[in-house]
Amino acid sequence: MAEANHDFDQWRQAYHLMPKRGWLNDPNGAVYFKGTYHVYHQYVPDNPKGGATHWGHKTSKDLVHFKEEPVFLSPGKCFDKDGVYSGGAMKLGDQIHFFYTGNVKKEGDYDYLYNGRDQNVVHVVSSDGYSIDQRHVVIPHEDFPPGFTNHIRDPKVFQHGNLFYMILGGRKLDNTGAILLFESEDLDHWDYKGNLLEGNEDQGYMWEAPDLVEFGDQAVLLFSPQGIRANHNSFLNPHSAGYLVGRMDWDSLQFIPKGPIKELDQGFDFYAPHTFDDGHRTIMWAWMGVSDSSPEYIYPTVNRGWQHCLTMPRLLELKGDRLLQKPLQEYENIRTNRLEIQNTKKIAYGDIVGHSYEFDLDFVDQPSHFTLDLLEDTRLAYKEGTLTLNHGPSGYGRRSRQLDLDSISHLQIFVDHSSLEIFVNHGEAVFSSRVFPGTKENKMVFDSDTAANLLYWVLELSEWWGK
Repeated sequence: MAEANHDFDQWRQAYHLMPKRGWLNDPNGAVYFKGTYHVYHQYVPDNPKGGATHWGHKTSKDLVHFKEEPVFLSPGKCFDKDGVYSGGAMKLGDQIHFFYTGNVKKEGDYDYLYNGRDQNVVHVVSSDGYSIDQRHVVIPHEDFPPGFTNHIRDPKVFQHGNLFYMILGGRKLDNTGAILLFESEDLDHWDYKGNLLEGNEDQGYMWEAPDLVEFGDQAVLLFSPQGIRANHNSFLNPHSAGYLVGRMDWDSLQFIPKGPIKELDQGFDFYAPHTFDDGHRTIMWAWMGVSDSSPEYIYPTVNRGWQHCLTMPRLLELKGDRLLQKPLQEYENIRTNRLEIQNTKKIAYGDIVGHSYEFDLDFVDQPSHFTLDLLEDTRLAYKEGTLTLNHGPSGYGRRSRQLDLDSISHLQIFVDHSSLEIFVNHGEAVFSSRVFPGTKENKMVFDSDTAANLLYWVLELSEWWGK
């Protein structure tokens, strides 16, 4: 394995969560417990190319400054020897209850899709989020219903009334996706209650990482439909994440969608979103990466001993039939070096201050076109109702992603050494992308037919935890 030497690594990030070395993917088990935020994630500490996953663990008091904790879960039991796969957490009284998929691959001549693989649901109880009090299988693989391949995983558990419910993503034998639903009175004994929702052949062959969030009498179902068919400018990545707005019918235990699947993020690098409630809001993390992107685009940090990061945590709000994603206000606390330019159509900085920054563009009137050049060779352009993100060579194969808009009024952009998150119209859409610029150029050039007001801040942590 390549050693993770961070002394001269310009792609290490300031405020995005990443591994000090090795591989990171899906966020797991996020919870706010006794005054501390915990986020766990898929983690392979000794190989930046992946392998049998553990649960890495990071904690924070404010969702901005994080501390690296010891690995929380590792494979090695008979029920998870080939990986502690993704799952969720729920707080109940003075304990946290975690559920994950224990992956087991049998030795022999198997395809591991239709045979040879067990995916067990494992229940972990912790009194503090750091130590394990109990760990046992609650749904063994053989208890899953017929009609599915060996791919059923990613439990997320929640409470409704006096009962507990678990949703799992699955791949059916006809190669369509589905979300399974189980019910329990005690979190240990689970009964299959049918499928919360099933897809068709255009909606992917496997639905991963399901999540359900209720907003009053409406509900949002989030999931990652592998193999969903591309639709114009949507679902262009090798694997994508989407959501449905609808409602839960608790009598029939069905999710009733009221529209089509919408893509959660228009960028190159976004997968496996994961939510939690901290008592007064719903917050979402996602893996800022995708699998199977090579050879189209790659992640060059693997040669430096580490790979991948999480997105910034985002506030979720439902507005009509649209899920809004917004940066958390906590990030305003690390703003420094404020720059303000009012009512301008042109800005040209050949070498701006900082490699971790935020800037806000508020258009005075609706533009018909503009360009915004960033970093080394990244361009955000708007013309005739289409917003386009383009990368040059620093995208390492990432080329173009587009979004059709009725209008554009506001952009909030976060840059962090090798990541870019663009929030459009106060969270109506987001582009998330990794980008790996060299050290020669760090520009910001804006040219528009309509004036805009600009605010810019360097985002600076007191300690660069990732180093």
